[in-house]
This record gives sequence, C-alpha cells and structure tokens, in this order.
Amino acid sequence: MFKTKFIISAFTIIIFLITTPLLKNETRVLEKKILSLNLKILSKKKNLNEAQLDYHYITSPTLIEKKLSVIGFNNYQPIEYSKIFFSISDLTKIQNKISNLDNLNEKKIKKK
Repeated sequence: MFKTKFIISAFTIIIFLITTPLLKNETRVLEKKILSLNLKILSKKKNLNEAQLDYHYITSPTLIEKKLSVIGFNNYQPIEYSKIFFSISDLTKIQNKISNLDNLNEKKIKKK
C-alpha cells in the first residue's frame, strides 16, 4: 500500500518536472511573438496617424490657396504622374536603376 502511493506520487512529480519546462518554453515563445506583433501594430498605428495628419494638412483648401498665391498661378506646374511614388520601395527601385545606369556610363567612359 505504502509502495503504491509512493510510486504514484513519484510518477506524478516526475511528470510535472518534465512538463513544466516544456510549457514554460512554449509560453516564452508565445510572449515573444505577442510582443513583436504589438510592436508592429504600434508602428502601423503611428504610420496611419501620420498619414491621416498629412492628408488633412495637405488637402486643406486654404493651405492650397496660400501655396498657390505664394507660387503664383502662372508659375504653378502640376507634378508629372511619373514623379509620384506610392511607396519608398518604388523610389528606391528607380534610384537603384538610375545609379546602375550611371555606373555603367562611368565604366564605358573609363574604357574609352
């Protein structure tokens, strides 16, 4: 009787000793994922707030009129569609293409 109680209690303690670190590691991994996701969410919220602020500031009709009066209606020239970039990655791609072309031109000049 005493032996069976001892064996059962030892067995349960051993099971708890094995499962506790496994659960602890899993929760640590989950906490790290949650933290990284929270940081991403915060950065997205910040970008959204900045974009909304920029939109409201830039599209204000009074500000547009002031800028046009400073520039002058005769000197006002709209931006070409090809010069508008929807993301920084588009801008960097074009800059890389231009820098690659410049490098090729420099190499051709050096060969001559």
